[in-house]
Amino acid sequence: MPNQLFIAGQWRDAEGGATFEVENPATGETLATVADASVADGKAALDAAVAVQDDWARTAPRDRGEILRRAFEIITDRTDELAEQMTAEMGKPISESKTEIAYGAEFFRWFAEEAVRISGRYSVAPNGATRLLTLKQPVGPCLMITPWNFPLAMGTRKIGPAVAAGCTMVIKPASLTPLTMLSLGEIMAEAGLPAGVLNIVTTKSTGKVMEPLIRDPRLRKLTFTGSTEVGRSLIEQSAEQVLRVSMELGGNAPFLVFEDADLDKAVEGAMLAKMRNLGEACTAANRFIVHESLAEEFASRFAAKMAEAPVGPLVEAKQRDKVAELVDDAKEQGAKVLTGGEVPEGAGYFYPPTVLTHVPQQARMWQEEIFGPVAPVFTFTDDDEALRMANDTEFGLVAYAFTESYSRAIKVYEGLHTGMVGINQGVVSNPSAPFGGMKSSGFGREGGDEGIEEYLETKYVGLAL
Repeated sequence: MPNQLFIAGQWRDAEGGATFEVENPATGETLATVADASVADGKAALDAAVAVQDDWARTAPRDRGEILRRAFEIITDRTDELAEQMTAEMGKPISESKTEIAYGAEFFRWFAEEAVRISGRYSVAPNGATRLLTLKQPVGPCLMITPWNFPLAMGTRKIGPAVAAGCTMVIKPASLTPLTMLSLGEIMAEAGLPAGVLNIVTTKSTGKVMEPLIRDPRLRKLTFTGSTEVGRSLIEQSAEQVLRVSMELGGNAPFLVFEDADLDKAVEGAMLAKMRNLGEACTAANRFIVHESLAEEFASRFAAKMAEAPVGPLVEAKQRDKVAELVDDAKEQGAKVLTGGEVPEGAGYFYPPTVLTHVPQQARMWQEEIFGPVAPVFTFTDDDEALRMANDTEFGLVAYAFTESYSRAIKVYEGLHTGMVGINQGVVSNPSAPFGGMKSSGFGREGGDEGIEEYLETKYVGLAL
């Protein structure tokens, strides 16, 4: 597998031959050694992107789309190989890795079709003396910083629209899971992407290497997926150059179960919303808010399903320890454990699927993102209280609600302060829909018709008669 930096179409060592190790979270053992970029390496990557920006912007939209289409087909053909690599570096089950690969590849197919649909308009000024022309042009060189939890998809949903729009880019994958992105770079080159359009910089010193790029006047866009804490810092840095910025940050997703809900659907949806990626997802349900008349039965049935779920490793010891700390905090405040709740013995960073009841709202997991296979159950008495509880968070990425009432569903999705809502379903992510949040969950959208707009500038031309 590739383990070097990918700059200007070439694989190269980091300055001074520096490297860092990538662990297998199931064993804690070293999986691979990867180039550890310096500040100079980061600058070289941006140099490469800037050098080819104008030529790439002039490339025919159909040609840009065909490159994405070929990359989609290569990824699909190599699903098994990529899934094994992803599972080894991130820890998710092979079946989950294959699901992510299908989802991630679909962004390339979607934006391959969007490349030829970039359009403007022509109109007559109200006084008739001028013709008004608007057109869309690529924003320019982009910096993309992606997280460890979806090593392929968090990259493809940024790379896809950038390629379609005609932008060049530098991408910095998470140091915990860089291998999948390096393989994607190899695939993009094979699909015909010109040298310098996509540059991959792996490093353990993210802030040190990325900040000079963010403050470089040649960079025109920053896109980041990760924690709100880091996102705030990046937004502050981006202000110096007034960069176009899109941020997909933390979540604290409520999962509402109303008294008229179909419990079979609700439990099935809860498993999907909680256990996708072993709970290591910003879209994972974080707080299960259930009508008091159903809470006991829902929790019991949910716990039985969770007890049957396989125990997988979390990405690193630090993440596993945080999950355990949040559970211990809830238990100390009176929470009851229905299943799980203890760190197992043995190698690797495993934590069992866990369901808690009688969790007070003073517990840290009411406000903090768990990012693991832990489901706290809370209760409510009426619809207004349910919405107040759901919105009682600084985050606003996604929410889930289960009800058989059409009118209640409308009231609920209109009243939730989130960028996405799933009604009677536990998965909302779809490449053809706009992914993104409100409040401290960020701004900008990825996917859907809206996704390519993040990489385009609108220019107006007045034509005098």
